[in-house]
Amino acid sequence: MASGDIPEDANEHCPGTQSESAGKSDACEGCPNQEACATAPKGPDPDLVVIAERMANVKHKILVLSGKGGVGKSTFSAQLSFALAGMNLQIGLLDIDICGPSIPKMLGLEGQEIHQSNLGWSPVYVDDNLGVMSIGFMLPDPDEAVIWRGPRKNGLIKNFLKEVYWNELDFLVVDAPPGTSDEHISIVQCLGATGIDGAIIVTTPQQVSLIDVRKEINFCKKVGVKVLGVVENMSGLCQPLMDFKFMRMTETGEHIDVSERVREYLREKAPELQNLIACSEVFDSSSGGAEKMCREMDVPFLGKVPLDPQLCKAAEEGKSCFIDKKCQVSAPALKIVIEKMIEKNGFSSMLVDSA
Repeated sequence: MASGDIPEDANEHCPGTQSESAGKSDACEGCPNQEACATAPKGPDPDLVVIAERMANVKHKILVLSGKGGVGKSTFSAQLSFALAGMNLQIGLLDIDICGPSIPKMLGLEGQEIHQSNLGWSPVYVDDNLGVMSIGFMLPDPDEAVIWRGPRKNGLIKNFLKEVYWNELDFLVVDAPPGTSDEHISIVQCLGATGIDGAIIVTTPQQVSLIDVRKEINFCKKVGVKVLGVVENMSGLCQPLMDFKFMRMTETGEHIDVSERVREYLREKAPELQNLIACSEVFDSSSGGAEKMCREMDVPFLGKVPLDPQLCKAAEEGKSCFIDKKCQVSAPALKIVIEKMIEKNGFSSMLVDSA
């Protein structure tokens, strides 16, 4: 695990200048700093003291992780933050997905910039009680690729933790990139001394995702981060029957839209069917999905959230899925998952205090 400062020109997987293995590990071979690191005096990382001071007013810190990309982790992070803020709690959302920062869009903050005061970097606020920090606010062009090696990513994460002035927070939600690489090691190391409440892990039901999620759970166990629970996202496609598009396929393979004819038929001949919710399994869950995996690995299962086109639309528009009744399938499922996370991990008293 990395320890201490990491030079910008260091090799990937640099152990840090203050590590006992600095200049001596296999990762140090060929690094221009190898000799200096090997002979430099070792000591505690002074940045960790600064980070601890910054985090002193943050009551709870939650990581949102996924073993695999594309499972809806950032969507969950955004909606979790919206939900907690809706409970009159003070929330910060920190996006440490350096190469794929999607949080600014999912919070409706595209085009915003970070401002600096004598207290440090100011988060960008959605509401008075929901602030956001992301590298997405620093890019001059949203299409610009961030091509950074591990040491530079770790340096930015440290700067986020040292420089951002959150004031007092009930929860800091950290949206991490998929996997178990540099960013994850860095955030655990930097926040470890201040106390991480745990991680919520997001997956989809099929084995190709669960294989990577098992690695994520084992990562948490190895670094001492409690698994607050696993969420099975995209657990089947569900939406009101009347919202579906109905197509007729011709002999030549052409698709003809017959949606209005079908809806009119249902209105006239079977009006009792109009309020039905239609569901279809998108991913193969015959292996038992996340729930079975959680039993096998002895971690909490928080519940299932269906793939809901309205939730996807809310994420695209940077809106909370809880503010209206459009996300009538996904919003209740997310609410159950979040309430279970709060109840099972002893956060319920905070809701009483904020009432």
